[in-house]
Amino acid sequence: MVATPIGNAADITLRALDTLRRADAIACEDTRVTAKLMGIHGIHTPFVSYHEHNAAKMRPVLIGRMKAGEAIALVTDAGTPLVSDPGYKLVRECVAEGVKVTTLPGASAPLAALVLSGLPTDRFLFAGFLPNKSSARRAAAGELKGVPATLVFFESPQRLPESLADLADILGGREAAVARELTKLYEEVRRGTLPELAAHYAEAGPPKGEVVLVIGPPGEEAAPTEADVDALLRDALARLSVRDAAADVAARTGQNKRTVYARALELSREGKP
Repeated sequence: MVATPIGNAADITLRALDTLRRADAIACEDTRVTAKLMGIHGIHTPFVSYHEHNAAKMRPVLIGRMKAGEAIALVTDAGTPLVSDPGYKLVRECVAEGVKVTTLPGASAPLAALVLSGLPTDRFLFAGFLPNKSSARRAAAGELKGVPATLVFFESPQRLPESLADLADILGGREAAVARELTKLYEEVRRGTLPELAAHYAEAGPPKGEVVLVIGPPGEEAAPTEADVDALLRDALARLSVRDAAADVAARTGQNKRTVYARALELSREGKP
């Protein structure tokens, strides 16, 4: 597995360049993207297409070539292979088949954003992309609310304003950073609390370019009391169904979903004549 630049073509290691030149083939997501990078560095190794849609078909082909003695270099369009792409399945099958696997470390967007964020780096969780829909996104945030670590997400720039609003509602006033266009000409890191960032992008609109969102760990917040949960449920039940109200409050408080749903049912029945 060979890490490639996430923006600046110079961010590739000498060892990576040597390996890519010596390999029998380069397995890549998009041959056009990889061809541009290889052209910059004068590398003419043949390409093999390996991506989400042909991975199942290509894995035995690649493993067969490696068992025959060939060296295959796996790259992604940008960054470190296996981070948010299907490459891990190839590694698993290589291990199962006794094929030697190694990695050449390098650029990684989650790590670049983390170290630029100014947030704690001693413990962090990379959680990939947030769900597209608000309800699922709020539920996912609720599940991660109690994780004692800095959270790192990929996010679509088009969804960023709505996602920040949901995260501010669920996670509160945590410190956060939006890292955009990392290592590129217009690199930007905007820091602030989640409500501040949500307000900024609600007014400014979606940013341009690739985005990584970093959110600080939870503080010493008091756990919600039963009265707090009941108050939130009563408010939610005035607007939502029992199921949706319970899901919303569970996400906001980090409480057990089944317990909150059972209490929502009780309150709903109490409110009926």
